[in-house]
Amino acid sequence: MKYRRIHIRYAKLKAMLLAVLIMTGLFTGCGVVNDPVTDPVPAPPPSAAVDGAPITQDDDAPPDDEPNPQEDSLTGAHVRVGALRGPTGMGIAALMDRAGEGLTTNEYTFTIGGTPEEMNAGLVSGELDIAMVPSNLASVLYNRTEGDIRVLSINTLGLLYILDSTGEINSIEDLRGKTINATGQGAIPQYALEHILKGNGMEPGVDVEITYNAEHTELASLMVAGDVAIAMLPQPFVTTVTMQNSDIAIALDLTSEWEAVNPSTALIMGNIVVNADFLEQNPGAVELFLRDYEESVAFANSNPEEAAQIIERFDIVPAAVAQRAIPRSNLVHITGAEMRQLVEAFLQVMFEANPQSVGGALPDEGFYVIR
Repeated sequence: MKYRRIHIRYAKLKAMLLAVLIMTGLFTGCGVVNDPVTDPVPAPPPSAAVDGAPITQDDDAPPDDEPNPQEDSLTGAHVRVGALRGPTGMGIAALMDRAGEGLTTNEYTFTIGGTPEEMNAGLVSGELDIAMVPSNLASVLYNRTEGDIRVLSINTLGLLYILDSTGEINSIEDLRGKTINATGQGAIPQYALEHILKGNGMEPGVDVEITYNAEHTELASLMVAGDVAIAMLPQPFVTTVTMQNSDIAIALDLTSEWEAVNPSTALIMGNIVVNADFLEQNPGAVELFLRDYEESVAFANSNPEEAAQIIERFDIVPAAVAQRAIPRSNLVHITGAEMRQLVEAFLQVMFEANPQSVGGALPDEGFYVIR
């Protein structure tokens, strides 16, 4: 199994079985989830392998006993990284595996959590150097800490889908007069759904009734049981539901619907952020992390079956769910000027929906780390 560096461009019995399969607490960057796990997870011992073959570096890299001139000029460090169950954890799992194999210049300690609030607390307390958070939370943290938290990249685009068991939903217009159950009230999912509806001439609460459930697992269980007909859910819950009930189908991809309303923007669900002091003291280690993450997410996207085994081993998402969810999870690695342009446009939409959703003010240029 080989790693290839590629540049990712834009273009985490019915109800019981479901609860086991879902593994409560999957990250969606959207709101309340269950079963947080906050203990730091050191990189595993160098014994992990997939199908008996340890993960190796890309084909063009020098042998392990020869230095890589490109990376030899960068100084590594001990980097404490936070991610969450669900898509962000799926994107970083291969890096966790490589670190355990001793194939990274940086030494990593990983913290796998269940809620964005855990990443927030770790960053503010200084227990985490780098973390993956919802895109609006990145702005909130920047404003709250007066610039101590900065954004490095976009790591996740749209994860939201409309699921339908009626067979009647083929377009946004088909939602008129219907009731949708959803999660993520007061967060990106609510603002995104309402923005899309308004962009299609529908007033939320008037033309479309929206009922919010507190937890993704609750809503997923209700839909599988047939108690909810139409729902908005994020990946990988979408995959879990459709695997458990063949009468339920993905009716609408809200990433595409967002882009139809906002042609110059993207539905950005997650960012990677860094503690500003750590960045200043360890710029080489941060650059190495970004390269490592780029390889990790590229591997997941190009090898979902093998990546799914690694993801399950780290107790992030069951392999069967991960393999099917990865292609629909929009795992990306977008940095630099492109990242800034996309994030600025997205945060502008969030600010117009609710200024407090981005911390009361749009972040200034100091928010963006441009490589």
